[in-house]
Amino acid sequence: MNDDDQGQTTLPGVQGARRWLSRRSVLIAGASGLGVAGLAAGTASGALPFSEALQRALGVASPTPATQLGSPRVERVYSEARGREVDLVLMLPTKAPPKGLPMSLMLHGLHGTARHAAPTGLLKQLGSDVARKAVPPFGFVAVDGGDHYWHENQPGDNPMAMLLEEVPRWLAARGLGGRDGLPFAATGLSMGGFGALLYTRRRLERRRPPAAVAALAPALITSWAEMSKRRAFRDATDWGSLDPLRHIEITKKVPTGIWCGTEDPFIGGVRKFIDEARPAVAHTARGKHGDTFNRTVVPSLIAFLGKHVPKNA
Repeated sequence: MNDDDQGQTTLPGVQGARRWLSRRSVLIAGASGLGVAGLAAGTASGALPFSEALQRALGVASPTPATQLGSPRVERVYSEARGREVDLVLMLPTKAPPKGLPMSLMLHGLHGTARHAAPTGLLKQLGSDVARKAVPPFGFVAVDGGDHYWHENQPGDNPMAMLLEEVPRWLAARGLGGRDGLPFAATGLSMGGFGALLYTRRRLERRRPPAAVAALAPALITSWAEMSKRRAFRDATDWGSLDPLRHIEITKKVPTGIWCGTEDPFIGGVRKFIDEARPAVAHTARGKHGDTFNRTVVPSLIAFLGKHVPKNA
């Protein structure tokens, strides 16, 4: 089965103006903030173009519009690292978040996109928990990463470089992520869980580790015969050099949360990771791969990340 059955601090200069002028902002309606139905153009203020009653029914607003819970935004930006335009999805706890709001990456699974990166209910849970001060304010950022396990498998298409170099600039330009826009955490589903752990390793190599990493049903495959079917690595050696299971001693230094269903095809690799890494959160429960399980652990995910939001943010 597929890995995921869900499916500088300044803006670019004159030379990039044409690309950036083509950028458009939209808002996504839906309980998770990421549904394909109801995609609508956003206003400059980011307000949802729906009635208050409908916003509440969708689970992204409080009774008071000024304290709207959960604000999803989508922009098109040009990624030099990937050589194409990509969606930049911002999942914010309110429509008017504080300047420098800490942000976590949210990496999608195989055959996924930024618009479908988060499990159902994430935005509603985030907005609610922040509103009642169960967690400090923070948000998520998702980008289109392709199907190559978040690394440069094809020349000129380097999603990891996009995460490391471009995402911080995009966030900083929008007043998010602190002064340098660097995400405080990495979160990922399925292939995105693999990517979040790989990203954590790259940040450690740069001596700028994230404060936490969270992986939902990460695609920790234990055999090359199975992984080779994804056509995401040149060969077994290439895969081995990137496989999080081969580099647990490096990433275990970062507080980690991992969640997986016991009927998930990746449970074997997840259990191996849990045994060797001893993560701060290791949750397994009955469930298959996909949103039906992932949506049940959203409260735990938000609570875990909330404990690691920078205190000086």
